[in-house]
Amino acid sequence: MSNRVVIQIAGQELVLLVDEDVQYLNKVAAFVDQKVGQVVSETRMSLLNATMLTCMNIADEYFKAMDQAENLRRQLKEYIEESAKSKTELAELKKETGKGKKDSQ
Repeated sequence: MSNRVVIQIAGQELVLLVDEDVQYLNKVAAFVDQKVGQVVSETRMSLLNATMLTCMNIADEYFKAMDQAENLRRQLKEYIEESAKSKTELAELKKETGKGKKDSQ
């Protein structure tokens, strides 16, 4: 079921039909509104240019976050592989140690 949501970004009203939770969408709109307002106040750009620059900034943050997440996944995979290897080596050492004890009895 689609929700009809009215959001405001930089004083501009936008009506959306969305399947997302209304509170979530308002949170996203508030974030974008804050970012656009920050760019406008810092640069004195037109609203259109400030909005485009804000889109670029948000996309930049997104891609950097995705790269960081991928690096963390890669590191985690390496740690899991190292852990599995160490576990296997420990099991083999335990077998050898247990076998050595039985032979000496």
